Amino acid sequence: MRLTKKAHAGIRLEKDGRVLVIDPGAFTEADATDGADAVLITHEHPDHFAEDRVRAALEARPGAEVWTERAVAERLSAAFPGRVHAVGAGDAFTAAGFDVRVYGEHHSVIHPDIPRIGNVGFLVEGAVFHPGDAFTVPDQPVRTLMVPVHAPWSKAAEVVDYIREVRPDRAVDIHDALLTDLARPIYDRLVGGLGGAEHLRLASGDTLEV
Repeated sequence: MRLTKKAHAGIRLEKDGRVLVIDPGAFTEADATDGADAVLITHEHPDHFAEDRVRAALEARPGAEVWTERAVAERLSAAFPGRVHAVGAGDAFTAAGFDVRVYGEHHSVIHPDIPRIGNVGFLVEGAVFHPGDAFTVPDQPVRTLMVPVHAPWSKAAEVVDYIREVRPDRAVDIHDALLTDLARPIYDRLVGGLGGAEHLRLASGDTLEV
């Protein structure tokens, strides 16, 4: 299975000629959903869910489907009956030939005054875990953890501790669009030096066999 990093929180996974895309948001390139057979969306925030792009992807490929948490599904399901699936913690399904398990329920707390929304994480092929905007820990080993390295709801120590708790073989940065080039070496030293796993920071378009 090949993983291609896209900007911010977006990734593409390819296997046997099929394409699965996770979290094509407003900070992610417009081509992230090109040729997608399935799209997974962790939650409704626009940096993870660019609604116009997802709608365009579904219109371009009549066989494409979406799996996501309830709030996002409600925004899409009427226009694409039978092709948008609401999922929650504990669910398992097959999307375009990829086996997927769902973990987590809530977005991490941004501030106590801001209501929490739903958020689900996706473990694909028992190998790649994308948690969305939460530090959800799956109940099985993870080879490649997509780690949200920088966000309004986290601090660096929490990122390090999350990697330590999941104990993946490798941690790959996502959620990094707001992280400046000046700060990246600092995060590389902290996350790579203290996390206890191989740490990779991929540029958009870089690929990795997982």
